[in-house]
Amino acid sequence: MHPNSVQKFETLFSALGVAIAGLMGSMTSAVAQTTLPVCQPPTAGEYLLLVVSPTAENQKQLRSALPNELQTTTCKYLTETVTRIGGFKKIDDANRWARYINNIAGLSAIITTRPADTAQSSPPPQTVSYNPQALGEGYAVLVDYFNRPELANSVQQTVGGNVGFASYGQRPYLLAVHTTNQQEAYNTLEKLNNRGFFAVLVDSRKVVLLRSVVRLQ
Repeated sequence: MHPNSVQKFETLFSALGVAIAGLMGSMTSAVAQTTLPVCQPPTAGEYLLLVVSPTAENQKQLRSALPNELQTTTCKYLTETVTRIGGFKKIDDANRWARYINNIAGLSAIITTRPADTAQSSPPPQTVSYNPQALGEGYAVLVDYFNRPELANSVQQTVGGNVGFASYGQRPYLLAVHTTNQQEAYNTLEKLNNRGFFAVLVDSRKVVLLRSVVRLQ
């Protein structure tokens, strides 16, 4: 075979090898993303940050922005790939880190904590005003009612206002509050968690309002 032909063949083979290696790497990365563990819940009294970080680049950027003493784990929360950052004892500390991460890495975080099982049951609610729509700008405090819609009554008493019904991450939640006032959202989150509800604070642009009011019997 002519030397030039051999050289071209070797160059083509090398290029194919690189392409195949890249493809295998992508496939491995994709498999890794789909086999992530489910995020562990916070311990009692712990505030938890779940930073939405769907790509390897997001995760690398986040790790480089955080100090080594912060414990981070990549895991699945609902349908999202997130980085779990725990160990915060105060909501203000979790809030400061959430703002820092958003400013440095441009990533949004969910704040949650672990409640006690103290919510009281009440009669099942009737839901009205079905009109699915995105909430838009601001903050949403959602309550996981664990298939116990009667908790809506207790949530309403806690927040002192109407409770809605919403979807986040393809799961239904009670909507405790939607506001553009960050402090109001944090106060509501803390109040609900102190009363024993499993509440989360999320970007309201990712929430779909299903029913504006849950009418109680």
